[in-house]
Amino acid sequence: MNGPLGLGEAETALIVALGTGLLVGVERERRKGDGPERAAAGLRTFTVVALVGAVSQIVSPWLAAVALAGVVGLAALSYVRNRSDDPGLTTELALVATALIGMLALSRPALAAACGVVLAGLLAARQMLHRFATHWLSEAELHDALLLSALALVLLPLLPGAPLPWLGHLSPQRVLLLVVVLLGMQASGHVAQRLLGERVGLALSGLLGGFVSSTATVSAMGALARDGQAPFRLAWSAAVLSTAATWLQLPVLASVVSPTLAGLVWPWALLGVGSPLILGGIAWWRGRNDVGARSQEDHPGSLAGRRVLRLREALVVTGLLVGAALLVTAAERYGAQGLMVVTAVAAVADAHAPVASLLAATGAGELSPHHLLTGILVAISVNSVTRSAAASGAGGLRFGTGVAVALVVNLLVAWGGAYWLGWLGPA
Repeated sequence: MNGPLGLGEAETALIVALGTGLLVGVERERRKGDGPERAAAGLRTFTVVALVGAVSQIVSPWLAAVALAGVVGLAALSYVRNRSDDPGLTTELALVATALIGMLALSRPALAAACGVVLAGLLAARQMLHRFATHWLSEAELHDALLLSALALVLLPLLPGAPLPWLGHLSPQRVLLLVVVLLGMQASGHVAQRLLGERVGLALSGLLGGFVSSTATVSAMGALARDGQAPFRLAWSAAVLSTAATWLQLPVLASVVSPTLAGLVWPWALLGVGSPLILGGIAWWRGRNDVGARSQEDHPGSLAGRRVLRLREALVVTGLLVGAALLVTAAERYGAQGLMVVTAVAAVADAHAPVASLLAATGAGELSPHHLLTGILVAISVNSVTRSAAASGAGGLRFGTGVAVALVVNLLVAWGGAYWLGWLGPA
């Protein structure tokens, strides 16, 4: 069997092993030092070890086992010989990993090459990773990263994935996935502000915060503007951008709740997202001189020590989603009019909740696309009143009026476009 470029398996394995050994060896050679206290393994050692791993695997698996044991022994001797003040095992473990990559190159050359590049990259990024772990990353951020990882990688796969009628056609796995998605949006907004600064980060926080709760985001931005913690135009821009996330949330929710509907709701999302993106973008651009470039260290409200994840907020939003799903499921027996009434009631608190339940019911074949679109427009329209009230209460009359005007423009475009395109024709 031939590998890339018409070479045989053995030849391909040797080339990959040679490349890996040279790549990792060059990085280690630069760090081994000089004189009698220099490290034992460098460019030649790593190259030879990679080739030994590949050749031994080609000859016999038994020989590969013996070769690997020899490499482990040499790595142990190297560690004992090393008298430096650094107690780390990086070079010794890299030596063993290089041998294993050389062995892997026979059966999986592409994977072996990728592992070699990743290994060399990790070794080269030592100082950057050290600074990230000890200086840039705060204790609260580490805690929240571990929490999100545990939910996504440990608990989520263990939950049943079958939809349950009594849960509004949602499965326990889908419910937790909603929590994970909401927490991921929170984390993305936090990282955006830390990496990109106040001006860009505030806009991204508004947009990403809208995926969690546009009402909560509008209130938060209004409070920032009222207290003078953020320029008015930038806070207003972030609030308006959060309303764009309500439309962008449609395909996101569809992909989680009922993946078959994701393609159906994309045109509706694109129709509604245009005006808030344009209005928010204009305000953001006009506010480019309202705030100077300040580092996180100099900013009095530094984000480094703040919690990344707001678990209670995500659980509340998810609870609203599940509660709305139950309401919509119960209202299905009363026909389309009863369904629209329940959708409007549920949308007073949050637009995502009834939309998710409508998507679940449509995916189960219990609603038509016509009723789905009508329900989405009703939910967003009712929730726009709530967001306008929240903006006025948190940011004052001027801020609330600006948000309300943006929402009215958005609704006119959405309803008018839906009628003009014939999406609200007979059911």
